Amino acid sequence: MRRPAFLTADPLAPFPPAGEALLQPDGLLAVGGDLSPPRLLNAYRQGIFPWYSDGQPILWWTPDPRMVFRTEAIRLASRFRRQLRQSRWVVRADTAFAQVVSACAGSPRPGQDGTWITGEMQAAYLELHRLGHAHSVEVFEDGLLVGGIYGVAIGRMFFGESMFSGRSGGSKVALAGLAFRLRQWDWPLIDAQVENPHLVSLGAESWPRVVFLAEVGKLVEFPGLQGPWTSRFGLLEAAPLAGVGED
Repeated sequence: MRRPAFLTADPLAPFPPAGEALLQPDGLLAVGGDLSPPRLLNAYRQGIFPWYSDGQPILWWTPDPRMVFRTEAIRLASRFRRQLRQSRWVVRADTAFAQVVSACAGSPRPGQDGTWITGEMQAAYLELHRLGHAHSVEVFEDGLLVGGIYGVAIGRMFFGESMFSGRSGGSKVALAGLAFRLRQWDWPLIDAQVENPHLVSLGAESWPRVVFLAEVGKLVEFPGLQGPWTSRFGLLEAAPLAGVGED
């Protein structure tokens, strides 16, 4: 029976080819290594991400198929869009990264006991954020954080990691705000990793891994936006985002 590859201690060591990933569990490619910035950035460039729980070694994944959002095709339900038009929420970027990551870690997930966003994972993405590679998009109501999403940006590719809602719909607005700005910047895709019904309801598409990796390979080679996004992203009022998507 095929087993995942074991990574060496060298953070710059190459990952095995995606075609060597297991079929069951889907996409498990490698085990071990660390969460240093060089290894994480190397992984994302190849469409690979870490996903594991406390007590497990670090597990590296590249599932087939892959869930992907096209930034021009985020879908919000008509009822939610009607509510959003009356909203006072505003959307910003990189003003509360640690809070977003912590909130994502603390959010209950259907069918999951605990969180995969371990303390080790949180520290790793905080370091990526400090270095200008990881970013958060946050939704506020009267100064209170009510939703957010975070992920890693390389070139013109955004690799989504997790999102949360402190108030109903907060994560949807964070995703819609992120997609709106990325579309303006000519970034076409947001990686959504693994399928679930909520992502599908928001417009995520299932792509063959080979197609996804081909697009990623091109997008990560563009000049990126390393460093804080706060100024360039600016402030978005949430209400106009009600125009995003159709049933």
